[in-house]
Amino acid sequence: MEVFSHFGDIWKRYLEPFRFYHLFGVVCVIYIAMTLTKVILQRKRLMRAFEQFPGPPAHWLFGNVNDFLQDGTDLDKITKWGEKYPYAFPLWFGPAISILNIHHPAYVKTILASTEPKDDFAYRFLTSWIGEGLLVSAGQRWFRHRRLLTPGFHYDILKPYVKLMADSAKIMLDKWETYAKTKESFELFQHVSLMTLDSIMKCAFSCDSNCQTESGTNTYIKAVYELCDLVNFRFRMFPYHSDIIFYLSPHGYRYRRACRIAHSHTEEVIRKRKEALANEKEQDLTQKKKYFDFLDILLHARDEKQQGLSDEDMRAEVDTFMFEGHDTTACGLAWIMYTLANNPEHQEKCRKEIQQVLKGKDTIDWEDLNKIPYTTMCIKESLRLHPPVPGMARMLTKPMTFFDGRTLPEGTSVYGIHRNALVWENPHVFDPLRFLPENTAKRSPHAFVPFSAGPRNCIGQNFAMNEMKVVVALTLKKYILIKDPDHTPKMIPRLVLRSINGINLKIRFVENEP
Repeated sequence: MEVFSHFGDIWKRYLEPFRFYHLFGVVCVIYIAMTLTKVILQRKRLMRAFEQFPGPPAHWLFGNVNDFLQDGTDLDKITKWGEKYPYAFPLWFGPAISILNIHHPAYVKTILASTEPKDDFAYRFLTSWIGEGLLVSAGQRWFRHRRLLTPGFHYDILKPYVKLMADSAKIMLDKWETYAKTKESFELFQHVSLMTLDSIMKCAFSCDSNCQTESGTNTYIKAVYELCDLVNFRFRMFPYHSDIIFYLSPHGYRYRRACRIAHSHTEEVIRKRKEALANEKEQDLTQKKKYFDFLDILLHARDEKQQGLSDEDMRAEVDTFMFEGHDTTACGLAWIMYTLANNPEHQEKCRKEIQQVLKGKDTIDWEDLNKIPYTTMCIKESLRLHPPVPGMARMLTKPMTFFDGRTLPEGTSVYGIHRNALVWENPHVFDPLRFLPENTAKRSPHAFVPFSAGPRNCIGQNFAMNEMKVVVALTLKKYILIKDPDHTPKMIPRLVLRSINGINLKIRFVENEP
C-alpha cells in the first residue's frame, strides 16, 4: 500500500501537471491548425470568386491594408484604382477578408436593385446599440418593419418638422455670432452635430433637450455622442474587431455603459408614452398634438393582422433613427458648408435665391423648400463629392451576374462609392449644374446614390434633405462662409465621412440683408 501511495504522490507532483500542460498544448495546436485551415479555405474561395476581377496588388498576409495610410489620401487611392480597373476591383484586408469595390452605376444597379442584406463587416459594431432596426435587419423582419414605418415619412408627417429644424438651426446660428464678431476660425462638425441631435430629439420624442446650450448635462445626449465616437474608434482599430478583445478593453466597458444609458432612456420614454396612450384622457390630448413624432408613428403602426411593434422593436427603430438621423445629416451639412465656403460664387447665387424666396422672413417654411432649386443643386453636388456614408456594403446570399457576364458567388461582400470619370466629366470639380433636370435625365439613376437606391434605400432621405435645405438656407441668410486657408480638411472614410483634422471655417455677417 505504501508503494502505491508513493507512486500516487509522484503522479500528482510530476505527471499530472505534465499531462495538463501537454493537453493544453495539444488543444492549442489543434485550435491553431483549425484556424489556419479555415483561413486557407476562405482565401481560396475568395480568390476563385474574384478571379474575373483584377485589382491592385495585395500582400499575401496584410492584403491592401498597408496601402491605406489613414492620412486623408485613402479615397484618392480608391479613385485612381477605379480609373485603372473598370467597373469593380477587389480589396483585401488580411489573408481571408476581401470585398469587391464597385464604382460604376451599371454594377451598382445590379446590387442595389436586389434586397440583399447589409454586410456585417462594419454594421455589426452597431447592433448591440441600435438592435435589429431597419439599418441592419434582413429578410421578413426587414420587410415588415419597412412597410410599417414608411407612412411615418410621408410628406404630411414631415411638414411640421420643418419648423422644429429651423428652431434648432437658429439656436446654432445665434451661438455663431461670437465667431462672426471675432472673425476667428472654428471647427464646424461639433456645432452641426449638436444641432442635428437637437432636431432629432424634437422629431423623435417631442423633447426639448437643450443640448446645444447644455450639452454636458444631458446623460442621454452624452451617451449617444460617446456611442458614435466609440463605434467609429472600434471601426478603425483592427484588434477591436474581435468581440472578446473589445469587450475586455476599457473602451468596451465605456461602450456597454453608454448602451445601458441609451437603452434605459429609450425604454423609459416608450413606457411613459404607452401609459399616456392607454389613458383615454391622455389619448385625447395626444390626438390634439400639432404633429406626430417618430415615437407616435411607431406606437400607432399596425400590419394587416393589426399587430404592432414590440417594445424591443420600437427601441431598435428609435435608436436607429437617433444614429442615422443625426450623425449622417450632420456630416452632410458640415461638408456642404465647407464646399460653399470654397466656392464663393456659387454660395452667393444660393444666397440671392434664398433672400428672394424668404423676403425678409427670419425662418423658412415647408412651402419654401421647393423654391430654392439652385441651392438644392449645390447640396446634391456636395453630397456627390462628399457622400456622408462613403460606402454601401452588401453580402450576397445568392450568385449574382452583372451586365458584362462576370459573376459573383454567394457569400461575397460588395462595396460601392461615388466618383467615376466615365460617368462624371471633371469629377473632382464642383459643378451644381450637373443636377439640372436635363443633365440628370442623361445619367443612370444609379450614378448618384448618396441615400442608396432600390428597395433598401434610406427611408429618411426626404427628412434629411429637408433638414439640409433648412439649415443651409438660414445659414446663408445670416452669414457669409469663408474658407480657412490654414485648415484644409483631410477626408477619411469611417461609418460616416469625417475629417482627420476637423472642418474649419470663418464667417462674417451678411451686410445689407433684405
